[in-house]
Amino acid sequence: MQTTWFTLWLSLRRFIRSEAMEKFLIISIGAVLGANARYWLGGWAAEKFGTTFPYGTLIINLTGSFILGLFITLITDRFLVDPNWRLLVAIGFLGSYTTFSSYTYESVNLILTGQPWLGLLDLFGSSFLGGLAAVAGVLLARAL
Repeated sequence: MQTTWFTLWLSLRRFIRSEAMEKFLIISIGAVLGANARYWLGGWAAEKFGTTFPYGTLIINLTGSFILGLFITLITDRFLVDPNWRLLVAIGFLGSYTTFSSYTYESVNLILTGQPWLGLLDLFGSSFLGGLAAVAGVLLARAL
């Protein structure tokens, strides 16, 4: 039994020191920062503009889309950077700040790379179907 625990401990130690754990921690740091930025900005917008319209969500979705488009373009077309920056900013920070940014960037990328119908299908399909999914979730919750 002691050998099994020792083997488990050695495996865990290797994992903690592994590249997978490094990536996990980089994404996690970005996610913590992004979630807190979303919380702070949403609260600020509610105080500044009121809560009759989801201004915070709109601001977050627009700024997230802008930042993701800018960042991905810079690191793929302009600068050579460590791949961990993509994990930290695009996946970690923006992934928790907003998932809307990924959806819009991917749709626009399809359009700009010669697949306009797929890009438009993604843009409008995700919006429309996402709206339907939200309605279905609300209706299900109310029915329970």
